[in-house]
Amino acid sequence: MKILLINVCLRDDVDKILFPVGLGYIASAISRTNHELEIIDMDAHRMSYAELEEKMRNIDYDAVGLGCIVTGYKIVKTISKIAKRVNPKAYVIAGNSVASSIPEILLKNTDVDIAVIGEGDHTIVELLDFLDQGKDIQDVKGIYYKTQDGIKATAGRNIVDNIDDIPLPNWTLFEMERYLDMSKEYVSEPYPMPQEQIRAFAVNTARGCAFNCTFCYHVFKEEKYRFRSTESIIEEIRELQERFGVNYINFWDELTFFSKKQTHDLIEGIEKSGLKFFWTASCRGNLFTNKDMDLLKRIKAAGCVGLGYSLESANKDILKKMNKKLDPMDFIKQKKVLDAAGIITWTSLVIGYPEETEETINQTFNLCFENDIYPSAGFLLPQPGTPIYQYALENKLITNEEEYFLDMGDRQDLRINMTKMPQDKLEECVNSNLKKIRDKLDLDLSDEQLLKSGKYRSKAKQ
Repeated sequence: MKILLINVCLRDDVDKILFPVGLGYIASAISRTNHELEIIDMDAHRMSYAELEEKMRNIDYDAVGLGCIVTGYKIVKTISKIAKRVNPKAYVIAGNSVASSIPEILLKNTDVDIAVIGEGDHTIVELLDFLDQGKDIQDVKGIYYKTQDGIKATAGRNIVDNIDDIPLPNWTLFEMERYLDMSKEYVSEPYPMPQEQIRAFAVNTARGCAFNCTFCYHVFKEEKYRFRSTESIIEEIRELQERFGVNYINFWDELTFFSKKQTHDLIEGIEKSGLKFFWTASCRGNLFTNKDMDLLKRIKAAGCVGLGYSLESANKDILKKMNKKLDPMDFIKQKKVLDAAGIITWTSLVIGYPEETEETINQTFNLCFENDIYPSAGFLLPQPGTPIYQYALENKLITNEEEYFLDMGDRQDLRINMTKMPQDKLEECVNSNLKKIRDKLDLDLSDEQLLKSGKYRSKAKQ
């Protein structure tokens, strides 16, 4: 059986691209079987739908696989239609959160035939085997699928407890040099080396998240937080260095560092490995205090440029509604101790909970202003599978789910105003606060870039 995997392009208006780690794992699993595999990388080449269709007409495929986050629903709907137009007999299989969070809506309203739920590494292999052999796929765990009698769901699939057992992405299936060239655009200043020398790459160290915020959905949401062994992570980085000259790693996780032991183990592994590279990661917002300065100095010496940890809000009542177990004072303490260690802080904000007011918005941005942080700010975007999405449904803020998904957009686009503030006042409050921080930090950002800032730099460095 021949499967065609498509790496979709979510943002064709930006120059930077990042290696599709999730698709890389799926491709690796398939490449270890007897099934034929081909990949069309729309993202790497900013391919149009017309160009995609032309390429697909030159490939004799039995199945098409694609996936993305739920904000890409419209893209999946469009590509699945193209796939069926080119080959009506081919199976269209979707994965990632667009499949896991809304499988019935996806199957009912698009040309997708099968939705893979949750972790897909083993499911995709078993599914292709069953399809190839003409077996009834009702015995394949972890899928929703169309039948003449409607949509059916199979039993759930157990997760892989030890994710070290999952084969690493098969990088040879992708245009690595293109990713290494373009992924440097994800690297923020200050650069640890001349930008043209950066060869950056994404590595996953964990699956899932240890927390359960009411606004957040990811494909591993219903599964426990699992992280790879230090040995497995170091082995992957060593191979990336030896084969591709990678010198900058983006640890691309929902949560890289949950505990100090986990942090210590990876830092010790980097130290003992002798590998030299720069890196960024994510951590809890209250992981480090003044007592951890020795560990933080080792983290810095091991190549850490910066850590991302989310504030989301500085208002304790809103944080409670988010189910975010963070005291803003602990966030401030961590920012100060990271500053002292020479480690940059990146953070994100979610603005627009029903309890939000001008006062709470100012409170959140004032914390960033006072601590010299330009945040990645966005509006509350209700995602299916979350309590805040259920709230939006119950309060008639979303009346037609498919229409909502077709026009969902990015979190920087205010699609649904869940506050009691007028929309123009809400947007102005956010923008005026961002302007204040921009001006204080002397950043090269236009008013149009305040929310969709991408990369930015100090004007003094121009």
